[in-house]
Amino acid sequence: MKTIYKSLIAVLAVTPAFTGCIDETTPTNIVTETQLGSSAKATEALLWAMPAYYNKFDIMNNNQAYDWGYGAIMHVRDVMTEDMPIEASGYDWFTGWEFNQYIGQDYMRTQWVWNFYNKQVLTTNNVLSAINVDDASEQMLAYYGMALGFRASTYLDMARMYEFLPNDAVSSVNNEGNDVLGLTVPIVTEKTTEAESRDNPRVSHEDMFKFIMADLDLAEQYLTGKTRQAKTLMDITVIWGLKARAYMWNEDYAKAAEYARKAIDSNQYRPLSREEWLSTTSGFNDLSLSSWMWGAQAVKEDECVQSGILNWTAWMSNEAIYGYAAAGPFVKINKSTYDKMNDRDFRKLSFKAPEGSALEGQEPVLDASWAAELPAYSSFKFRPGAGNTSDFNVGSATALPLMRIEEMYLIEAEATAQTSPAAGKKLIEDFMKTYRYATYTCNASDKDGVVNEIFFQKRVELFGEGQSFFDYKRLNKGVTRGYTGTNFQQSAQFNTTTRPAWMNFCIVATEGLNNLAIEKWNNPDPSDKYTSLKY
Repeated sequence: MKTIYKSLIAVLAVTPAFTGCIDETTPTNIVTETQLGSSAKATEALLWAMPAYYNKFDIMNNNQAYDWGYGAIMHVRDVMTEDMPIEASGYDWFTGWEFNQYIGQDYMRTQWVWNFYNKQVLTTNNVLSAINVDDASEQMLAYYGMALGFRASTYLDMARMYEFLPNDAVSSVNNEGNDVLGLTVPIVTEKTTEAESRDNPRVSHEDMFKFIMADLDLAEQYLTGKTRQAKTLMDITVIWGLKARAYMWNEDYAKAAEYARKAIDSNQYRPLSREEWLSTTSGFNDLSLSSWMWGAQAVKEDECVQSGILNWTAWMSNEAIYGYAAAGPFVKINKSTYDKMNDRDFRKLSFKAPEGSALEGQEPVLDASWAAELPAYSSFKFRPGAGNTSDFNVGSATALPLMRIEEMYLIEAEATAQTSPAAGKKLIEDFMKTYRYATYTCNASDKDGVVNEIFFQKRVELFGEGQSFFDYKRLNKGVTRGYTGTNFQQSAQFNTTTRPAWMNFCIVATEGLNNLAIEKWNNPDPSDKYTSLKY
Protein backbone atom coordinates (compact mmCIF):
# COMPACT_ATOMS: atom_id res chain seq x y z
CA MET A 1 0.00 0.00 0.00
CA LYS A 2 1.30 3.41 -0.92
CA THR A 3 1.17 5.48 2.23
CA ILE A 4 0.80 9.16 3.01
CA TYR A 5 4.53 9.75 3.49
CA LYS A 6 5.30 10.74 -0.11
CA SER A 7 2.02 12.55 -0.66
CA LEU A 8 2.39 14.62 2.48
CA ILE A 9 5.81 15.75 1.32
CA ALA A 10 4.22 16.75 -1.98
CA VAL A 11 1.49 18.67 -0.20
CA LEU A 12 4.04 20.55 1.86
CA ALA A 13 6.13 21.42 -1.18
CA VAL A 14 3.69 23.83 -2.78
CA THR A 15 3.78 27.56 -2.31
CA PRO A 16 0.87 29.86 -1.36
CA ALA A 17 0.24 33.25 -2.89
CA PHE A 18 1.97 36.36 -1.52
CA THR A 19 4.78 34.39 0.12
CA GLY A 20 7.62 34.33 -2.35
CA CYS A 21 9.33 31.22 -3.69
CA ILE A 22 9.75 28.37 -1.24
CA ASP A 23 11.86 25.32 -2.03
CA GLU A 24 10.32 22.96 0.52
CA THR A 25 12.03 19.66 1.27
CA THR A 26 11.94 17.08 3.99
CA PRO A 27 14.18 18.17 6.90
CA THR A 28 17.55 16.44 6.60
CA ASN A 29 17.79 15.67 10.30
CA ILE A 30 14.45 13.86 10.45
CA VAL A 31 14.37 10.18 9.59
CA THR A 32 12.46 9.55 6.36
CA GLU A 33 10.61 6.58 4.94
CA THR A 34 13.67 5.25 3.12
CA GLN A 35 15.48 4.92 6.42
CA LEU A 36 12.84 2.77 8.05
CA GLY A 37 14.12 -0.60 9.14
CA SER A 38 13.37 -3.47 11.43
CA SER A 39 16.36 -3.07 13.73
CA ALA A 40 16.00 -1.61 17.19
CA LYS A 41 18.62 1.02 16.34
CA ALA A 42 16.71 2.24 13.30
CA THR A 43 13.48 2.43 15.28
CA GLU A 44 15.23 4.24 18.10
CA ALA A 45 16.45 6.83 15.59
CA LEU A 46 12.86 7.32 14.51
CA LEU A 47 11.85 7.69 18.14
CA TRP A 48 14.36 10.44 18.87
CA ALA A 49 13.32 12.31 15.73
CA MET A 50 10.04 13.16 17.47
CA PRO A 51 11.42 15.25 20.36
CA ALA A 52 14.22 16.56 18.11
CA TYR A 53 11.61 18.07 15.84
CA TYR A 54 10.50 20.48 18.56
CA ASN A 55 13.75 22.38 17.94
CA LYS A 56 13.60 22.13 14.14
CA PHE A 57 15.03 25.25 12.57
CA ASP A 58 13.87 26.87 9.30
CA ILE A 59 11.48 24.19 8.06
CA MET A 60 10.41 26.58 5.29
CA ASN A 61 13.97 26.99 4.00
CA ASN A 62 13.18 30.66 3.69
CA ASN A 63 14.95 32.30 6.64
CA GLN A 64 11.85 33.51 8.43
CA ALA A 65 12.80 34.74 11.90
CA TYR A 66 9.74 33.10 13.49
CA ASP A 67 10.65 29.67 12.05
CA TRP A 68 12.66 28.16 14.91
CA GLY A 69 10.59 25.32 16.33
CA TYR A 70 7.74 24.52 18.65
CA GLY A 71 8.71 27.29 21.06
CA ALA A 72 7.82 29.76 18.31
CA ILE A 73 4.36 28.18 18.03
CA MET A 74 3.97 28.63 21.79
CA HIS A 75 4.99 32.27 21.41
CA VAL A 76 2.42 32.75 18.63
CA ARG A 77 -0.35 31.50 20.89
CA ASP A 78 0.74 33.69 23.79
CA VAL A 79 0.85 36.95 21.81
CA MET A 80 -2.70 36.21 20.60
CA THR A 81 -4.01 36.50 24.18
CA GLU A 82 -4.02 39.59 26.42
CA ASP A 83 -1.20 38.25 28.58
CA MET A 84 1.95 39.14 26.62
CA PRO A 85 2.36 42.66 25.24
CA ILE A 86 5.52 43.00 23.17
CA GLU A 87 7.50 46.23 23.10
CA ALA A 88 7.21 48.03 19.75
CA SER A 89 10.26 47.15 17.69
CA GLY A 90 11.33 46.70 14.08
CA TYR A 91 12.82 43.38 15.14
CA ASP A 92 9.51 41.77 16.13
CA TRP A 93 8.65 39.02 13.66
CA PHE A 94 5.43 38.03 15.42
CA THR A 95 3.47 41.21 14.72
CA GLY A 96 1.08 39.49 12.32
CA TRP A 97 -0.33 37.44 15.17
CA GLU A 98 -0.15 40.33 17.64
CA PHE A 99 -1.89 42.83 15.32
CA ASN A 100 -4.28 40.34 13.64
CA GLN A 101 -2.85 41.04 10.20
CA TYR A 102 -1.93 38.74 7.30
CA ILE A 103 -3.01 35.51 9.00
CA GLY A 104 -5.42 34.30 6.31
CA GLN A 105 -4.96 31.33 4.02
CA ASP A 106 -2.60 33.03 1.54
CA TYR A 107 0.31 33.97 3.78
CA MET A 108 3.62 32.38 4.65
CA ARG A 109 3.09 32.52 8.41
CA THR A 110 -0.10 30.49 7.89
CA GLN A 111 1.81 27.97 5.79
CA TRP A 112 4.55 27.72 8.42
CA VAL A 113 2.15 26.79 11.24
CA TRP A 114 0.38 24.24 9.05
CA ASN A 115 3.63 22.73 7.76
CA PHE A 116 5.17 22.54 11.21
CA TYR A 117 2.37 20.43 12.64
CA ASN A 118 1.94 18.22 9.59
CA LYS A 119 5.63 17.39 9.50
CA GLN A 120 5.40 16.34 13.13
CA VAL A 121 2.48 14.09 12.19
CA LEU A 122 4.72 12.57 9.50
CA THR A 123 7.47 12.02 12.06
CA THR A 124 5.13 10.22 14.48
CA ASN A 125 3.60 8.13 11.71
CA ASN A 126 7.09 7.00 10.69
CA VAL A 127 7.57 5.45 14.13
CA LEU A 128 4.17 3.79 14.15
CA SER A 129 4.72 2.34 10.68
CA ALA A 130 8.08 0.87 11.70
CA ILE A 131 6.73 -1.21 14.60
CA ASN A 132 4.61 -4.34 14.27
CA VAL A 133 2.85 -4.57 17.62
CA ASP A 134 2.03 -8.25 17.12
CA ASP A 135 5.65 -9.34 17.55
CA ALA A 136 7.25 -6.27 19.12
CA SER A 137 9.46 -6.40 22.19
CA GLU A 138 8.47 -4.56 25.35
CA GLN A 139 10.90 -1.81 24.40
CA MET A 140 9.36 -1.47 20.94
CA LEU A 141 5.88 -1.36 22.45
CA ALA A 142 7.01 1.47 24.70
CA TYR A 143 8.31 3.32 21.63
CA TYR A 144 4.97 2.70 19.93
CA GLY A 145 3.14 4.13 22.94
CA MET A 146 5.33 7.23 22.90
CA ALA A 147 4.66 7.77 19.20
CA LEU A 148 0.93 7.54 19.85
CA GLY A 149 1.35 10.11 22.59
CA PHE A 150 3.29 12.50 20.35
CA ARG A 151 0.71 12.14 17.59
CA ALA A 152 -2.17 12.70 20.02
CA SER A 153 -0.45 15.80 21.41
CA THR A 154 0.09 17.17 17.90
CA TYR A 155 -3.52 16.65 16.90
CA LEU A 156 -4.79 18.03 20.20
CA ASP A 157 -2.90 21.25 19.50
CA MET A 158 -4.15 21.42 15.92
CA ALA A 159 -7.74 20.60 16.84
CA ARG A 160 -7.89 23.35 19.44
CA MET A 161 -6.20 25.91 17.18
CA TYR A 162 -8.08 25.22 13.95
CA GLU A 163 -11.53 24.33 15.32
CA PHE A 164 -13.88 27.13 14.30
CA LEU A 165 -15.82 28.44 17.29
CA PRO A 166 -18.28 31.37 17.47
CA ASN A 167 -16.79 34.82 18.01
CA ASP A 168 -17.77 38.48 17.84
CA ALA A 169 -16.39 39.37 14.41
CA VAL A 170 -16.53 36.58 11.81
CA SER A 171 -19.34 34.21 10.82
CA SER A 172 -18.68 30.48 10.57
CA VAL A 173 -20.03 30.57 6.99
CA ASN A 174 -17.05 31.06 4.69
CA ASN A 175 -16.83 32.79 1.31
CA GLU A 176 -17.87 29.58 -0.45
CA GLY A 177 -21.08 29.48 1.59
CA ASN A 178 -20.04 26.50 3.72
CA ASP A 179 -20.56 26.44 7.48
CA VAL A 180 -17.32 25.32 9.16
CA LEU A 181 -18.56 25.60 12.75
CA GLY A 182 -16.92 22.95 14.94
CA LEU A 183 -14.64 21.57 12.23
CA THR A 184 -11.04 20.77 13.17
CA VAL A 185 -8.46 19.33 10.72
CA PRO A 186 -8.09 16.25 8.53
CA ILE A 187 -6.70 13.12 10.20
CA VAL A 188 -3.65 11.44 8.67
CA THR A 189 -2.44 8.14 10.11
CA GLU A 190 0.33 5.73 9.16
CA LYS A 191 -2.28 3.84 7.11
CA THR A 192 -3.65 6.78 5.11
CA THR A 193 -3.10 6.29 1.40
CA GLU A 194 -2.18 9.00 -1.05
CA ALA A 195 -5.58 8.75 -2.69
CA GLU A 196 -7.27 9.15 0.67
CA SER A 197 -5.10 12.14 1.51
CA ARG A 198 -6.31 13.97 -1.59
CA ASP A 199 -9.93 13.78 -0.47
CA ASN A 200 -9.55 14.03 3.30
CA PRO A 201 -12.09 16.35 4.96
CA ARG A 202 -11.82 18.26 8.21
CA VAL A 203 -13.38 16.20 10.97
CA SER A 204 -15.80 17.32 13.65
CA HIS A 205 -14.84 18.03 17.25
CA GLU A 206 -16.48 14.77 18.28
CA ASP A 207 -14.61 12.63 15.74
CA MET A 208 -11.28 14.29 16.49
CA PHE A 209 -11.75 13.77 20.21
CA LYS A 210 -12.44 10.07 19.62
CA PHE A 211 -9.32 9.75 17.48
CA ILE A 212 -7.10 11.50 20.03
CA MET A 213 -8.47 9.45 22.91
CA ALA A 214 -8.00 6.20 20.98
CA ASP A 215 -4.31 7.07 20.58
CA LEU A 216 -4.00 8.05 24.23
CA ASP A 217 -5.80 4.93 25.45
CA LEU A 218 -3.37 2.71 23.53
CA ALA A 219 -0.43 4.83 24.69
CA GLU A 220 -1.56 4.39 28.28
CA GLN A 221 -1.71 0.63 27.74
CA TYR A 222 1.78 0.38 26.24
CA LEU A 223 3.46 2.79 28.66
CA THR A 224 2.07 1.44 31.92
CA GLY A 225 4.98 0.28 34.03
CA LYS A 226 7.58 1.63 31.56
CA THR A 227 10.29 4.18 32.24
CA ARG A 228 11.72 6.73 29.82
CA GLN A 229 15.27 7.79 29.13
CA ALA A 230 14.61 11.52 29.34
CA LYS A 231 11.83 14.01 29.98
CA THR A 232 11.88 14.90 26.29
CA LEU A 233 10.10 11.57 25.76
CA MET A 234 6.74 10.52 27.19
CA ASP A 235 5.77 8.27 30.05
CA ILE A 236 2.44 7.33 31.58
CA THR A 237 2.23 10.58 33.58
CA VAL A 238 2.49 12.68 30.41
CA ILE A 239 -0.23 10.58 28.81
CA TRP A 240 -2.42 11.29 31.84
CA GLY A 241 -1.63 14.98 31.46
CA LEU A 242 -2.59 14.89 27.80
CA LYS A 243 -5.83 13.13 28.68
CA ALA A 244 -6.58 15.85 31.24
CA ARG A 245 -6.04 18.50 28.54
CA ALA A 246 -8.17 16.59 26.01
CA TYR A 247 -11.04 16.10 28.46
CA MET A 248 -10.95 19.81 29.27
CA TRP A 249 -11.24 20.60 25.54
CA ASN A 250 -14.20 18.22 25.35
CA GLU A 251 -15.70 19.79 28.51
CA ASP A 252 -15.82 16.42 30.24
CA TYR A 253 -14.76 17.98 33.49
CA ALA A 254 -15.10 14.93 35.72
CA LYS A 255 -12.66 12.96 33.55
CA ALA A 256 -10.31 15.94 33.25
CA ALA A 257 -10.11 16.18 37.05
CA GLU A 258 -9.62 12.41 37.31
CA TYR A 259 -6.61 12.32 35.00
CA ALA A 260 -5.05 15.48 36.39
CA ARG A 261 -5.23 13.85 39.83
CA LYS A 262 -3.61 10.67 38.47
CA ALA A 263 -0.61 12.74 37.38
CA ILE A 264 -0.45 14.48 40.76
CA ASP A 265 -0.77 11.21 42.68
CA SER A 266 2.10 9.66 40.74
CA ASN A 267 4.30 11.53 43.26
CA GLN A 268 6.97 11.99 40.61
CA TYR A 269 6.75 15.78 40.63
CA ARG A 270 6.21 18.69 43.00
CA PRO A 271 5.38 22.32 42.25
CA LEU A 272 8.33 24.67 41.94
CA SER A 273 9.58 26.33 45.08
CA ARG A 274 10.27 30.05 45.31
CA GLU A 275 13.99 29.36 44.95
CA GLU A 276 13.54 27.20 41.86
CA TRP A 277 11.15 29.65 40.24
CA LEU A 278 13.35 32.70 40.76
CA SER A 279 16.75 31.09 40.15
CA THR A 280 18.85 33.30 37.89
CA THR A 281 20.76 30.31 36.49
CA SER A 282 18.22 27.48 36.15
CA GLY A 283 14.90 29.31 36.21
CA PHE A 284 12.63 27.78 33.58
CA ASN A 285 15.46 26.40 31.48
CA ASP A 286 16.24 23.00 33.03
CA LEU A 287 14.48 19.66 32.42
CA SER A 288 15.47 18.43 35.88
CA LEU A 289 13.27 21.02 37.60
CA SER A 290 10.99 19.31 40.08
CA SER A 291 7.67 20.18 38.48
CA TRP A 292 8.52 19.54 34.84
CA MET A 293 6.68 16.52 33.48
CA TRP A 294 7.73 16.96 29.85
CA GLY A 295 9.93 19.37 27.95
CA ALA A 296 11.97 20.05 24.82
CA GLN A 297 15.73 20.38 25.01
CA ALA A 298 17.99 22.39 22.74
CA VAL A 299 21.68 21.47 22.65
CA LYS A 300 24.69 23.43 21.50
CA GLU A 301 24.87 21.59 18.17
CA ASP A 302 21.28 22.35 17.15
CA GLU A 303 20.89 24.70 14.20
CA CYS A 304 18.53 26.89 16.19
CA VAL A 305 21.19 27.40 18.86
CA GLN A 306 23.94 27.96 16.31
CA SER A 307 21.81 30.59 14.62
CA GLY A 308 22.51 32.67 17.72
CA ILE A 309 19.21 34.53 17.62
CA LEU A 310 16.52 32.14 16.35
CA ASN A 311 15.75 30.00 19.35
CA TRP A 312 13.64 29.90 22.52
CA THR A 313 16.04 31.77 24.81
CA ALA A 314 16.84 34.46 22.25
CA TRP A 315 13.15 35.28 21.91
CA MET A 316 11.91 34.68 25.47
CA SER A 317 14.73 35.87 27.72
CA ASN A 318 15.12 39.64 27.96
CA GLU A 319 18.39 39.00 29.78
CA ALA A 320 20.06 37.19 26.86
CA ILE A 321 21.70 40.28 25.41
CA TYR A 322 22.59 38.48 22.17
CA GLY A 323 18.95 37.66 21.40
CA TYR A 324 15.99 39.14 19.58
CA ALA A 325 14.06 40.02 22.75
CA ALA A 326 16.94 42.12 24.09
CA ALA A 327 17.15 43.95 20.77
CA GLY A 328 13.79 45.61 21.31
CA PRO A 329 10.74 43.31 21.23
CA PHE A 330 10.94 42.83 25.01
CA VAL A 331 8.64 40.18 26.45
CA LYS A 332 6.36 41.71 29.09
CA ILE A 333 3.30 40.88 31.14
CA ASN A 334 0.07 42.83 30.76
CA LYS A 335 0.01 45.73 33.23
CA SER A 336 -3.53 44.90 34.32
CA THR A 337 -2.51 41.29 35.04
CA TYR A 338 0.53 42.44 37.00
CA ASP A 339 -1.51 44.92 39.01
CA LYS A 340 -3.99 42.22 39.96
CA MET A 341 -1.29 39.91 41.34
CA ASN A 342 -0.69 40.03 45.08
CA ASP A 343 2.66 41.47 46.18
CA ARG A 344 3.11 38.42 48.44
CA ASP A 345 3.01 36.14 45.40
CA PHE A 346 6.66 35.40 44.56
CA ARG A 347 5.72 34.86 40.91
CA LYS A 348 5.29 38.63 40.66
CA LEU A 349 9.06 38.96 41.05
CA SER A 350 9.39 37.36 37.60
CA PHE A 351 8.54 40.78 36.15
CA LYS A 352 10.14 44.18 36.47
CA ALA A 353 8.24 46.30 38.95
CA PRO A 354 7.27 49.80 37.83
CA GLU A 355 9.14 52.71 39.34
CA GLY A 356 7.93 53.64 42.80
CA SER A 357 6.10 50.36 43.45
CA ALA A 358 6.55 48.25 46.57
CA LEU A 359 8.52 45.54 44.73
CA GLU A 360 10.86 47.85 42.84
CA GLY A 361 14.40 46.48 42.95
CA GLN A 362 13.46 43.18 44.63
CA GLU A 363 13.45 41.13 41.41
CA PRO A 364 16.40 38.70 41.16
CA VAL A 365 18.30 39.66 38.00
CA LEU A 366 21.51 38.60 36.28
CA ASP A 367 22.77 42.08 35.43
CA ALA A 368 21.39 45.01 37.40
CA SER A 369 22.66 47.60 34.91
CA TRP A 370 20.92 45.85 32.01
CA ALA A 371 17.75 45.27 34.04
CA ALA A 372 17.63 49.00 34.72
CA GLU A 373 17.37 49.58 30.96
CA LEU A 374 14.36 47.29 30.52
CA PRO A 375 10.84 48.74 30.51
CA ALA A 376 8.46 48.10 33.39
CA TYR A 377 6.70 44.73 33.39
CA SER A 378 9.52 43.05 31.44
CA SER A 379 9.78 39.32 32.07
CA PHE A 380 12.65 37.65 33.96
CA LYS A 381 10.91 34.27 33.99
CA PHE A 382 12.97 32.46 31.34
CA ARG A 383 16.68 32.59 32.09
CA PRO A 384 19.54 31.93 29.68
CA GLY A 385 21.34 28.64 30.33
CA ALA A 386 23.60 28.72 33.39
CA GLY A 387 22.80 32.42 33.63
CA ASN A 388 25.07 33.13 30.66
CA THR A 389 23.76 36.29 29.03
CA SER A 390 26.40 36.72 26.30
CA ASP A 391 27.37 33.31 24.83
CA PHE A 392 24.53 31.73 22.87
CA ASN A 393 26.33 28.36 22.87
CA VAL A 394 25.58 28.18 26.59
CA GLY A 395 22.71 30.61 27.03
CA SER A 396 20.49 29.06 24.35
CA ALA A 397 21.25 25.39 25.06
CA THR A 398 18.20 25.26 27.31
CA ALA A 399 14.97 23.38 27.84
CA LEU A 400 11.48 24.75 27.41
CA PRO A 401 8.48 23.50 29.41
CA LEU A 402 5.82 21.47 27.58
CA MET A 403 3.96 20.26 30.67
CA ARG A 404 4.32 21.03 34.39
CA ILE A 405 2.56 19.46 37.36
CA GLU A 406 1.16 22.86 38.38
CA GLU A 407 -1.03 22.75 35.28
CA MET A 408 -2.54 19.51 36.58
CA TYR A 409 -3.44 21.13 39.92
CA LEU A 410 -5.11 24.00 38.07
CA ILE A 411 -6.94 21.71 35.64
CA GLU A 412 -8.25 19.72 38.58
CA ALA A 413 -9.36 22.90 40.36
CA GLU A 414 -11.19 24.38 37.37
CA ALA A 415 -12.72 21.07 36.28
CA THR A 416 -14.02 20.54 39.80
CA ALA A 417 -15.34 24.11 40.02
CA GLN A 418 -17.35 23.59 36.85
CA THR A 419 -19.66 21.22 38.74
CA SER A 420 -18.90 22.06 42.39
CA PRO A 421 -17.76 25.68 42.92
CA ALA A 422 -17.11 25.17 46.63
CA ALA A 423 -14.89 22.16 46.01
CA GLY A 424 -13.06 23.98 43.22
CA LYS A 425 -12.55 26.99 45.46
CA LYS A 426 -10.98 24.78 48.11
CA LEU A 427 -8.63 23.23 45.57
CA ILE A 428 -7.36 26.57 44.26
CA GLU A 429 -6.94 27.88 47.80
CA ASP A 430 -5.06 24.75 48.85
CA PHE A 431 -2.73 25.00 45.87
CA MET A 432 -2.04 28.70 46.24
CA LYS A 433 -1.58 28.64 50.01
CA THR A 434 0.70 25.62 49.89
CA TYR A 435 2.84 26.54 46.90
CA ARG A 436 2.54 30.25 46.10
CA TYR A 437 1.68 32.39 49.13
CA ALA A 438 0.16 31.43 52.45
CA THR A 439 -2.31 34.31 52.79
CA TYR A 440 -4.11 33.67 49.51
CA THR A 441 -7.92 33.71 49.52
CA CYS A 442 -10.31 33.10 46.65
CA ASN A 443 -12.96 35.77 47.19
CA ALA A 444 -15.45 34.29 44.73
CA SER A 445 -18.03 31.67 45.67
CA ASP A 446 -20.26 31.28 42.60
CA LYS A 447 -19.27 29.08 39.68
CA ASP A 448 -18.35 31.85 37.25
CA GLY A 449 -16.35 33.71 39.85
CA VAL A 450 -14.36 30.68 40.98
CA VAL A 451 -13.68 29.55 37.39
CA ASN A 452 -12.55 33.07 36.48
CA GLU A 453 -10.18 33.18 39.44
CA ILE A 454 -8.66 29.82 38.50
CA PHE A 455 -8.38 30.99 34.89
CA PHE A 456 -6.48 34.05 36.10
CA GLN A 457 -4.10 32.07 38.32
CA LYS A 458 -3.45 29.63 35.49
CA ARG A 459 -2.56 32.53 33.18
CA VAL A 460 -0.08 33.81 35.76
CA GLU A 461 1.34 30.35 36.44
CA LEU A 462 1.81 29.42 32.78
CA PHE A 463 2.84 32.83 31.44
CA GLY A 464 4.94 32.30 28.30
CA GLU A 465 4.30 28.54 28.17
CA GLY A 466 1.80 28.58 25.31
CA GLN A 467 -1.17 27.07 27.18
CA SER A 468 -3.41 30.00 28.13
CA PHE A 469 -4.59 30.44 24.53
CA PHE A 470 -6.54 27.19 24.82
CA ASP A 471 -8.38 28.37 27.94
CA TYR A 472 -9.33 31.69 26.36
CA LYS A 473 -10.78 29.85 23.41
CA ARG A 474 -12.52 27.07 25.36
CA LEU A 475 -14.04 29.42 27.96
CA ASN A 476 -15.05 32.01 25.35
CA LYS A 477 -13.03 34.75 27.04
CA GLY A 478 -12.55 38.10 25.39
CA VAL A 479 -9.27 40.00 25.44
CA THR A 480 -8.87 43.50 26.85
CA ARG A 481 -5.76 45.25 25.62
CA GLY A 482 -7.05 48.79 25.28
CA TYR A 483 -7.48 50.62 28.60
CA THR A 484 -6.07 53.66 30.36
CA GLY A 485 -2.44 52.92 31.20
CA THR A 486 -2.18 49.88 28.91
CA ASN A 487 1.27 48.64 27.98
CA PHE A 488 0.11 47.15 24.68
CA GLN A 489 1.37 49.07 21.68
CA GLN A 490 -1.34 50.94 19.82
CA SER A 491 -1.63 48.51 16.90
CA ALA A 492 -2.41 45.65 19.28
CA GLN A 493 -4.99 47.46 21.44
CA PHE A 494 -8.01 45.31 20.64
CA ASN A 495 -10.91 44.65 23.01
CA THR A 496 -13.23 41.77 22.18
CA THR A 497 -16.48 40.70 23.84
CA THR A 498 -15.93 36.98 23.21
CA ARG A 499 -13.05 34.77 22.15
CA PRO A 500 -11.30 36.68 19.34
CA ALA A 501 -11.95 35.60 15.76
CA TRP A 502 -8.19 35.31 15.26
CA MET A 503 -8.11 32.28 17.58
CA ASN A 504 -9.68 30.24 14.75
CA PHE A 505 -6.56 29.51 12.67
CA CYS A 506 -6.84 29.33 8.89
CA ILE A 507 -5.51 26.37 6.91
CA VAL A 508 -3.01 27.35 4.21
CA ALA A 509 -4.70 27.68 0.80
CA THR A 510 -2.40 25.21 -0.91
CA GLU A 511 -3.71 22.39 1.25
CA GLY A 512 -6.95 22.80 -0.69
CA LEU A 513 -5.11 22.43 -4.00
CA ASN A 514 -3.89 19.00 -2.97
CA ASN A 515 -6.83 17.94 -0.80
CA LEU A 516 -10.11 18.71 -2.55
CA ALA A 517 -12.15 18.07 0.59
CA ILE A 518 -10.49 21.16 2.13
CA GLU A 519 -10.64 23.52 -0.84
CA LYS A 520 -14.01 25.09 0.00
CA TRP A 521 -14.04 24.34 3.72
CA ASN A 522 -11.46 26.70 5.16
CA ASN A 523 -12.02 29.03 8.11
CA PRO A 524 -12.86 32.62 7.15
CA ASP A 525 -9.94 35.04 7.33
CA PRO A 526 -10.03 37.00 10.64
CA SER A 527 -7.37 39.50 9.57
CA ASP A 528 -8.15 43.17 10.26
CA LYS A 529 -11.62 42.42 11.61
CA TYR A 530 -11.07 44.54 14.72
CA THR A 531 -10.22 48.19 15.15
CA SER A 532 -7.38 48.96 17.52
CA LEU A 533 -8.03 51.55 20.19
CA LYS A 534 -5.74 54.32 21.35
CA TYR A 535 -5.04 55.15 24.98
